[in-house]
Amino acid sequence: MRAHQIMTRSVITIAPDATILEAANTMLRHHVSGLPVIDAAGRLVGIVSEGDFIRRNEIGTQRKRGRWLKVLLGDSAVDYVRECGRRVSDVMASDPITVTEDATLEEIVNVMETNDIKRLPVMKGDKLVGIVSRANLMHAVASLAREIPDPTADDDHIRSRVLTAIDKNDWSPFGLNVIVRDGIVHLSGVITDERSRQAAMVAAQNVAGVNKVHDHLCWVDTMSGMFLKSPEDIESARAG
Repeated sequence: MRAHQIMTRSVITIAPDATILEAANTMLRHHVSGLPVIDAAGRLVGIVSEGDFIRRNEIGTQRKRGRWLKVLLGDSAVDYVRECGRRVSDVMASDPITVTEDATLEEIVNVMETNDIKRLPVMKGDKLVGIVSRANLMHAVASLAREIPDPTADDDHIRSRVLTAIDKNDWSPFGLNVIVRDGIVHLSGVITDERSRQAAMVAAQNVAGVNKVHDHLCWVDTMSGMFLKSPEDIESARAG
């Protein structure tokens, strides 16, 4: 399996001049832990993640250092910008580590482990085409655990058609991801309205070549941040 077969294609991004508050609210609203940072020219220039909000002046968690320790360590100015800056560009990780759409799952895992990161932007040339997170890998593992064969060329075509059928609608789940094995579709992502779940299921079922659709869509309350797994996943956990 390769990156393009499991990645989330509809990537939620943010601009480097967006505020820290905008970035935090976007992550909370879409239930994601990180955002690729895209500049006005469409180039990937960084990644902002939950970890960038841990040491912040607003919540009193900035690093406390004595005067002489600051002199010895020397990075106090850099820390100050990261802890007090108001823009995404102040806190993001620049020059993000990426993978190509043809990267194998083994390569993806090795990069994540070596660099201690949770997500990898997927590139086609210099264009961002998706993102692979640990959650994507978990869905891949879950599908393979059912002893379903590796995806065929037909499965890849079905996946593309399912993504297109759902993505074009305003009710499309956030962070939609689709995995297809032997014509069996697994949908994952975030919804804020239960009607979107039914619509996504119907859209996938109507795609030629689809034999069955499994629902892994997670419902999230945008006000409280509370989330619930899909009824199918809840039932599966009870049975297990």
